[in-house]
Parts: sequence; structure tokens; C-alpha cells
Amino acid sequence: MLVTEVSNALPGGSSLLRNEPVQARSSARLAGLLDAAAAVIDEIGFERLTTAMVAERAGASIGTVYRYFPDRIAVVEALAIRSTQRLAERFVAALDASAAATWQDACDALIDATAEMYRTEPGFRAIRFGDAADTGTGDAEDRMAALGSAVAQIMHERFGLPTGERIERTWVVLAESAHAVLARAHRDPSNPETDLIEEYRTMSRAHLEAVVAAS
Repeated sequence: MLVTEVSNALPGGSSLLRNEPVQARSSARLAGLLDAAAAVIDEIGFERLTTAMVAERAGASIGTVYRYFPDRIAVVEALAIRSTQRLAERFVAALDASAAATWQDACDALIDATAEMYRTEPGFRAIRFGDAADTGTGDAEDRMAALGSAVAQIMHERFGLPTGERIERTWVVLAESAHAVLARAHRDPSNPETDLIEEYRTMSRAHLEAVVAAS
């Protein structure tokens, strides 16, 4: 499940939230908590994040944090969902604003949008958080698969790329590998390793071209 904005965050009574915001003020409070978590994660990483740190950075009481989130895992997972949705929105906006005529152009736009978010979106590194092995929750939510599926659908509708089990699996592989490489390339966001980004661009295009040709 992807969310469109904090005011719509985790709709449908998601188990991540103890109380779903229904008023603008509550939505703004929730956004502030996630913004605070993002700032702390950028400083020390999500492994060391605590709910007390979120409350202190947001200027809120610990009770406010627990009003929405049962634990720190839920805080980071909610931030990861928000980051994933913002990436999807930015990708679509980049396609609409560009003159992308081929799926190769669209892939470049996706890589560029992702790299830009690693540089500019606080807490974006949390997008890779949430695997069952990381959280210990065994959550069946597969954010990278959902993102890959969304990209596959866009590529099919706009550029006629084939669909099917193989191509969907390929998009999952590319999504996972992209975030592994781009996270490494942006260990210092102010001085990204552009050579790594370009190596990933070359590798992903060659692999996708081979899969498309075989489909």
C-alpha cells in the first residue's frame, strides 16, 4: 500500500497507526513526527532511532508519539511508506514534465529522481527499511515489489513494455539493486559518487533490454 500524503497516511485503519488522523491539525502533527524522525535518521541512522528522540525533535510529548505509533519500528515504517510514495509521485511528475519518448528515457528519469531524493529528501534512506529480517515483524508488505509493479504498469501504459511474471520480477530486482547502489553512492549526499550511479544506469538498461527482447 502506497500513501499519497500524510493526511492520507496509512489509510484503512492500518495496524501501523494506533489512531488515524481525521482532522488537519492531527495530520499536521503526524507529519511533524515523521519529519522529526527523518531528521534524526539522517543524523544517526534508523537503527538507533527511539520514540523519545522523535518526541524531543518534534517538540512533542512522548505520549503524542505513542498516540499514533506503538513503537519506533512503526515510526520508521510509516516514514518509509511516505518516502516510497513521494518517489512514485516525483517519477510521474518527471515523466510529465520531460520529453521522454522511450522507456530508456523513462528509466533515466526514474534513476535521476531517485538520486535526487537521496540528496534532498530527509530520511529517504529509510525507504529500504521494513524487510521482515530488519523489523522482525514478518510483515508481508513488500514495498519494493509494490514500487516495481507500479513502475512496470507505467512503462506498459506509456511505452508499451511487455508485462508478465518475468518483467515484474525484473522490476523488483532493479528496484532492490537501485536502492542498494544509490544508497552507497549517497553516503555523503553533498558529494555523491556519480560514477556508481552511471554504472548502475548502464547495468540496468542492458539487463532490461535483454529481458524485453526475450519477452
